[in-house]
Amino acid sequence: MKLRRLILPCCLALCACASAPRRDPSASPGPDPSPRSTIGAAAANAVLFRALALVGTPYRYGGNTPEGGFDCSGLVGYVFRDVTGIELPRTSAEIAALGRARLAAGELRSGDLVLFSSGRQISHVGIYVGDRRFVHAPNRGGTVRLNSLDDHGWRETFRYGKRILR
Repeated sequence: MKLRRLILPCCLALCACASAPRRDPSASPGPDPSPRSTIGAAAANAVLFRALALVGTPYRYGGNTPEGGFDCSGLVGYVFRDVTGIELPRTSAEIAALGRARLAAGELRSGDLVLFSSGRQISHVGIYVGDRRFVHAPNRGGTVRLNSLDDHGWRETFRYGKRILR
């Protein structure tokens, strides 16, 4: 229960860090090098809040509901479907095959997907939060949690990101 009390302040802090920068209205209206619609930013924040609210939910292979537990792609699919109505493929490999550009770690924005593999095929997926952190359902016996791309194991297996929300 103590963990859940810490989640809301963390969510607020992370989302504040992930918000779009304000433009100076007196500045010239040149093109934004990385435009993101207000709808896309709002959807990304909603995805983050929903994913972070699920921290602590038990891992279950094939799971795709908060009541039954989650595996990695079940968590990602549930959050995107619940918050945005977007239906994602069921497995991390199928999600990786979506026709979206691959993003390097430095290009990631809140709400992007992060994909991992220890071999040739993508075998794990999570939701990028910001500040090199992501939410995911890691393994049997574990729970949905927050990790860093810099943590041992994740640093070596991170392959790329995918942007679902524009």
